[in-house]
Amino acid sequence: MSNEPIALDEALTSFDALWSPRVVTRVNDYDVRIAKVEGEHIWHVHNGTDEFFLVLDGELHIGLREPTGERTVRLPRGAVFTVPRGTEHRPSAPTGAAILMFEPTGTSSVGDHPSEIPAHIDATTGHPLGT
Repeated sequence: MSNEPIALDEALTSFDALWSPRVVTRVNDYDVRIAKVEGEHIWHVHNGTDEFFLVLDGELHIGLREPTGERTVRLPRGAVFTVPRGTEHRPSAPTGAAILMFEPTGTSSVGDHPSEIPAHIDATTGHPLGT
């Protein structure tokens, strides 16, 4: 990790892969990850941790399956949202988005027990920036 400031707009131009988060820095035992996203992710759940999203550009939709039923949260540029641990969710971005996520180091991008993972989704715990 760098001990110099990181320009997120420059970091985002360093890769093209969708749904393939890059770790820009760490805070204690947490990764700060950025990703470019478009289309749909898979329904998944993180049983042991919340998942924080900040929309840097575009609009992110997060489908949620909650005890009261399904709903979709729409996050425009600059909005934040935390998916509570144990909540099944599916991020999507119909017109594309750039996002920042904050989650414990080692958290899988496809949740705790993924089923079938489509080819357009990278099952990872985050790649170093610049790869």
